[in-house]
Amino acid sequence: MNTHNLLLAFGLTLFAGLSTGVGSALAFLAKRTNTRFLAVSMGFSAGVMIYVSFVEILVTAQNSLIAEWGKVGGSWGTVVAFFAGMGLIAFIDRWVPDADNPHEAHTVEEMSMTPDEHAQKYHDMSKLHRTGVFTAIAIAIHNFPEGLATFTAALLEPALGMAIAVAIAIHNIPEGIAVSVPIFYATGDRKKAFVYSFLSGLAEPLGAVVGYVILMPFLSPAVFGLLFAGVAGIMVFISFDELLPSAEEYGEHHLCIYGLIGGMAVMAVSLLLFL
Repeated sequence: MNTHNLLLAFGLTLFAGLSTGVGSALAFLAKRTNTRFLAVSMGFSAGVMIYVSFVEILVTAQNSLIAEWGKVGGSWGTVVAFFAGMGLIAFIDRWVPDADNPHEAHTVEEMSMTPDEHAQKYHDMSKLHRTGVFTAIAIAIHNFPEGLATFTAALLEPALGMAIAVAIAIHNIPEGIAVSVPIFYATGDRKKAFVYSFLSGLAEPLGAVVGYVILMPFLSPAVFGLLFAGVAGIMVFISFDELLPSAEEYGEHHLCIYGLIGGMAVMAVSLLLFL
């Protein structure tokens, strides 16, 4: 295993995870939310992940598995692993705590709401702290497989890992806002709100560490192929279930689509540059 690739993979995963802290900082420092920018950015992130999953990651996984198991076995293995990745993230999405919706679009304007206005928004002030804590837990659990996905991609193809890390980092910024806003209003403590948000992002490098410890002893071309196909499934599900709906909620429909197409175009050109 190339030590440089290993360190790069961990570094990219850490970068992607800690972007939740960027979202939390924006909640405290910005005067207003640039919802149009967030809509385009999240659409862009989804475009990167969808394009790279279908055009690069799934194809690489299939080629690896066909080389090991033949055309029929490798093709079936790719499809099964792809939908297994979707199933894993769907299971997590279904069963993690979700006091209110952890992926609901939040804005920094909420930081200037009065306690009464915030109580009206959340219906019960006593729920706020629980909402923030459960949101942090939910996002941390979601971030775990995302960390594994970023780490695996960066380990196999560093250039691909960089693109995925940037896409997931963009995705994590609004999540930082979603954690910090309710925690701040429940406690009045900006530091505590930032810490909860920051810690939820650490689940991504933790996912990389666990993946390395558990999977590295068993790595083979077949295992890499299955893992890569599963990563594609995880990223496609995240794009359709979280990124695109959130982008729509933050801004106009067309801005979301422009961002999506832009992300695909940038990813396509970047892949062509490495031919």
